[in-house]
Amino acid sequence: QHDALREAEDGLRGEERERLYRLREAAAGGVIVRELADESDKLENAILAERVDFRGESLPLRSAQAKLAVLDDYTGRDELGDLAADASARFNCPRYGLMQKGEALDAELSGEPDPVARSAARKNIELQALSAALQEAAREQDSIWGSMREEWLDRVLGPEHDAEPASYHVSYLRRMSPFADLYPKDRCVPVCLDTLAGIGFDLPANQGIRLDLDDRPQKSPRACVIASDPPAVVHLITRAQGGLHDYQAFLHEAGHALHYAGLDPELPYTFRRLSRDHALTEIYSFLIESITREPAWHTRHLGASEEEAAERAEAARFLEVLLFRRYAAKLAYELKFWGDFENANDYAQTYEDNLRAAVGFHYRADGYLADMDGDFYSADYLRAWIRAAQLRAHLRRTIGEDWWQRPETGELLRALFAEGTRPTSEEIADRIGYEPLDTAPLVEE
Repeated sequence: QHDALREAEDGLRGEERERLYRLREAAAGGVIVRELADESDKLENAILAERVDFRGESLPLRSAQAKLAVLDDYTGRDELGDLAADASARFNCPRYGLMQKGEALDAELSGEPDPVARSAARKNIELQALSAALQEAAREQDSIWGSMREEWLDRVLGPEHDAEPASYHVSYLRRMSPFADLYPKDRCVPVCLDTLAGIGFDLPANQGIRLDLDDRPQKSPRACVIASDPPAVVHLITRAQGGLHDYQAFLHEAGHALHYAGLDPELPYTFRRLSRDHALTEIYSFLIESITREPAWHTRHLGASEEEAAERAEAARFLEVLLFRRYAAKLAYELKFWGDFENANDYAQTYEDNLRAAVGFHYRADGYLADMDGDFYSADYLRAWIRAAQLRAHLRRTIGEDWWQRPETGELLRALFAEGTRPTSEEIADRIGYEPLDTAPLVEE
């Protein structure tokens, strides 16, 4: 299939060539997955079977990682974090072995030996230029980041926190655990559904979206959407633990789910299911999740006073800046890692140094393989950060400051969703009057 599609591409132009290109890329991915399936399953099952002994309790590794978000004891998080990190790092050899085999297959099928050039061609962007623009945007934030960071670390981790806390505290910070009671676990789904209704989306009535909200011990704490057969079958999966992060994760994944479930069913399979990257669908996730940074949202849905609402929205903004800076640093690291893949192990220290400088947390060097998504997904997230800020600026101009509770927003999004995966993130920028690497709206926010 792969070879036949490559041959069929020759001589074609426009949309038909694009359609066959995406099918060929999907075929290549299928070959790689099939070739590595046994080894991948063996690694995943070993990780699932790994256990961590913590204070007399034996926890599955995944449960230990999830527990870091809800453990109130600062020293306990350090202790459990080290145990979980040690357990995870034991899998670095098989992780790297799988990466090597996957990289060799990808190079063979694509005909491009350079993984950075290969990914840039797939995404049709300049990865180095993107990284440079993001590093500059991060530098523009430096003047306020330090004070913002200290304020929220004091408030969430306590005034006795280390000057440079371990990265194990980030999930606790993202949950805003000391304020978790303000975001009850049992209110997450109704509040989020009401939020979506405000912009014109009735999620329960959408029969294409299947919800999996159960809390199971071996379930990954990371929320996701699996678009199995859009728009008819789209799975939305979260693992709620209480706290602001639950609400943000649900709304983020709802953005993906509504995109895939809202596309035109008459589109070819390619433009329903396949894309060059994930930067397009992440725009919609980031946009809908960003509603939690609107002060009035906290008042309307959670009964906060005006002062409380401003404070909670500022907490959400702090978390957004933290994540943006982390991913900008991660992309810079990954470009070095993949740019010298034969010596990839030499860049563990680069991983630690980049993230430490960007966010002021100590990331262990031996986490450099576990903390990596395939094919520069970090670049897709970062493009979506830029684009979602541009789109919010557009919505504020065209709909109003209260775009986040206006049905006109839903109408605009429905028109975009209907196009499926056909457009690129950069095409969306052009439509709303921005250059793709214009980070001004993002920095301003």
